[in-house]
Amino acid sequence: MGLGRFGGGVGVARWLAAQGADILITDLDPAERLAESIAQLNDLIDNTTVTLRLGGHNVSDFTNTDLVIANPAVPKPWENRFLRAAEAARVPITTEIRLLTERLPDREKVIAVTGSVGKSTTSAMIAHILKDAGRGVFFGGNIGGSLLAELPRMTPDSDIVLEISSAMMHWLSPGIGCAGAPGWSPHVAVATNITANHLDWHGDFAHYERSKQQILRDQTAEDRAVIADFLSHWPGSAPRVTIESIPADVPPLAIPGRHNRLNAAFAIAAAALAGVPRERAASAVATFPGLPDRLQFVGTFGGVRAYNDSKSTTPDAARLAVDAMDHDPDIGASRVRLICGGYDKKIDLTPLAHAAARCAAAYTIGATGEWLADAIARAGGRAAFRKTLDHAVADALTDSRPGDTILLSPGCASWDQFTNYEERGRRFEQLLRNAT
Repeated sequence: MGLGRFGGGVGVARWLAAQGADILITDLDPAERLAESIAQLNDLIDNTTVTLRLGGHNVSDFTNTDLVIANPAVPKPWENRFLRAAEAARVPITTEIRLLTERLPDREKVIAVTGSVGKSTTSAMIAHILKDAGRGVFFGGNIGGSLLAELPRMTPDSDIVLEISSAMMHWLSPGIGCAGAPGWSPHVAVATNITANHLDWHGDFAHYERSKQQILRDQTAEDRAVIADFLSHWPGSAPRVTIESIPADVPPLAIPGRHNRLNAAFAIAAAALAGVPRERAASAVATFPGLPDRLQFVGTFGGVRAYNDSKSTTPDAARLAVDAMDHDPDIGASRVRLICGGYDKKIDLTPLAHAAARCAAAYTIGATGEWLADAIARAGGRAAFRKTLDHAVADALTDSRPGDTILLSPGCASWDQFTNYEERGRRFEQLLRNAT
């Protein structure tokens, strides 16, 4: 249910085919919107291992089957009438991430990371540290693709680093998908923070937080956790390392921002629990180059620097990006021209408006753009609603002077104008390079 465009659906379909399954893929999107994913399955479609049912769902497909694999992007799955039909027909429902966690060779080698912001960078930092220490590392989860195909290469000595979203954690909770489904938590759990996010999926903040807490809930006293100090009330039996501030041994990083040094603090602590000495972990994290679309330095264009932070899909993430610019003595928020706005996830964007008001100017886009422009002006900033990314980049370049910085940090999801945040980031970079 839900082939999607991020690789997880393709990965689980190919893995199921390798196990000898006959697969029906059903998606609300038509074929043209799924062309890239479908192309990766053409051989299985041609030999009839995979059948496509696109542009809508049929209830009978969910009741006359042995197993339903739900894409975790499907919102409020407990209300979805097709999944409810499967449940009523006693058809078990699972997800790619549960299939993976059930088959990992040794849970004691698994580190999983969740958090409203920073989980991708933190988990990538952990994988970077472990690789630097000469360990065999498999890195995946919410960051894209599927690790199911890698299972034959994994051994009990392999380190597994997973970035886990709130939706994935919901599906790993006990009793979800079928009666008696066990809860799953990793051997080393990392919870970096929590702020309101994905309320369109969860319905309310309480459900969002409960889902996040699953990363700790099924840990035992033999497991370990690294959590933000303010999450100390979260349930769980594992001994915990709490992070409240940046320890002295966190080195200067190759990527900007105090928040990234805080991410590094979580990564060093988690790697230490996995057996890497803190000194070595700290030395390794200093060389971490950053991830695409996460405060990624794009280049200098006519004396104007540009950063692609398209992965910023929450107001807090955008605020952290502006803070990072302010903490860099060579930049400063007062020289930043911020591009923000996008899909409306029904969360409070006031923190984004206040952060944008500290910048030289803001150029707002997308479904939230008009409201944001007004809110930024009310907060004392300068803002212009430019609707599309193309218009925003053109105006930001026209208004910029040497020494300024153009920062794409939308604080909103991309789905109103782009397939995903990666496409938005690529378009941003393309517009800059085409203009110079």
